[in-house]
Amino acid sequence: MTTPTPWQKSSFSGGGEGNNCVELAPAPGNAIRLRESDTPTEELTLDTALLNHLLDAVKEDRAPERVTVTFAPDGDLVHLREPSAPDTVVTTTRKKWDAFVLGVRAGEFDHFTRDAQALSGGSSH
Repeated sequence: MTTPTPWQKSSFSGGGEGNNCVELAPAPGNAIRLRESDTPTEELTLDTALLNHLLDAVKEDRAPERVTVTFAPDGDLVHLREPSAPDTVVTTTRKKWDAFVLGVRAGEFDHFTRDAQALSGGSSH
């Protein structure tokens, strides 16, 4: 019997849109999985350095250089890509992305990089 993956969403995601959201979960090898919960088969696997880079960029309100975050011309869709797997795209809405951003800025996902660094014996960012 397998234990379900403990996905975490932002507390700012609320109950709208079926409560779907951008969420993170730990993966083997100190990696982190990122997905849009209403399309769970589309997910990015980021190492902790890449996730840390994304979280820092979001906190500093700047575009990440190592994860592509693209806003569609219609303004409602947001596409996330990881350079080593450019054909893998996580697509979410602007509302769900904004809720994720609020959670990032509140520090809700910091433990993903902190926990992985502790396990590997690395220092905190």
